[in-house]
Amino acid sequence: MKYLKLFLLLFTFSIYGQTWQSTSISPNANGQRFDDVFFLTDDIGWAANGYYAAVYKTIDGGLTWTEQLNESMLGGNYYFRNIEFLNTNIGFLGTLNGKVFSTNDGGTNWNEIINISPNPAAICGFTTVGTNTVYGCGAYFSPAYIIKSTDSGATWDYIDMSAYANALVEIKFLTEDTGYACGSSSSGAVILKTTDGGTSWSEIYNSNITGEYVWKLQILEDNPDVFFGAISSISPFNGKLISSLDNGTTWNSYDAPETDIQAVGFINENQGWMGGHTTGFYETLNGGQTWTNLNVGSNLNRIFIVNSSLAYASGTSIYKFTDEILDTHNLTDNPSKSLNIQLHNNPVTSVLEFSIYFPSSDNMLIELYDSKGSYIRQLSRESIKTNDVKKNYSFPVDDLQAGIYLINFHNNFQRQSLKFVKQ
Repeated sequence: MKYLKLFLLLFTFSIYGQTWQSTSISPNANGQRFDDVFFLTDDIGWAANGYYAAVYKTIDGGLTWTEQLNESMLGGNYYFRNIEFLNTNIGFLGTLNGKVFSTNDGGTNWNEIINISPNPAAICGFTTVGTNTVYGCGAYFSPAYIIKSTDSGATWDYIDMSAYANALVEIKFLTEDTGYACGSSSSGAVILKTTDGGTSWSEIYNSNITGEYVWKLQILEDNPDVFFGAISSISPFNGKLISSLDNGTTWNSYDAPETDIQAVGFINENQGWMGGHTTGFYETLNGGQTWTNLNVGSNLNRIFIVNSSLAYASGTSIYKFTDEILDTHNLTDNPSKSLNIQLHNNPVTSVLEFSIYFPSSDNMLIELYDSKGSYIRQLSRESIKTNDVKKNYSFPVDDLQAGIYLINFHNNFQRQSLKFVKQ
């Protein structure tokens, strides 16, 4: 009995001694995020630094990182959105700038993939399955499409997904044929399923609130019938955690810690974390019914579960869930930086006017909602090709009744809303 008690004590310490800690990678300035992190083994992984457009590799579980790629090497301005590897050599890097890159030597050298037709405007998610199959999806700003390769990226097929969704941001496949894609449709946040390698799709979830996205989707590795999804919503609605214990047949929904929630990751059916543009790690021990702020991290986009006792995450730094004591920098991160938007008139009589300053190339989706969060219409969708530019916008709103409205701005860095009064 004495030895059993000692074992239980040590076991309890090993589980609850684990914490989220920042790895040795330098945190970003101005609250900008590392958009993605991917690990092939416990120790070998890569990070894609979004706005600052760099790829880093670690072979020691984040104790040290080596920069492998930056935008100056490519001779252009880029936003690195996501990264995924098929094996130790073959990997794929998606951008929000109309270019996709691949490597055949573990990230030492990268080449643009030029044989995808039509060329995707952005790749927001990658997934690899089996020994040769790769899927990618995009874009958060529309249209919706999937790219597919069954020969390790040598050739690609383009799948038009406009019949099923307006935008796709995440894709997961369990086998070469069975997989899931998620994003946004005209009626709400959506999850789609295929059993024939992407030829046909069926809808298995819809939030029925226009403007919402299923931003991240996790399938529990130890039990592939268990799904978790992060729903990024629109003010005044809460973001949500959705979960299914029966392979997507039925769904539970719980309020998330912020409206623009994005990252989600669970190590079992009960314990997991969420975060988004304005939060660090929030933890639940009861499947999402309640959340505790861990006061670690900021601007989270990806939580990557390696196994039940090891995980990594991307935000303003790269974080590790571990019982190690990491000798790294201070955990206090810079808050996310807001868009530089100026309303020229508020209240508004007949024309809504505002300006946006873009420090670098970007994508911008501008939508109009009422004060209750109901979608009215899209005002603008454009790609900003130049740096250091201020753009003026003007939209007639004579058709709107007097009241309070929301303009929602969704760009590469974040999503935010501003209120205006229509007289």
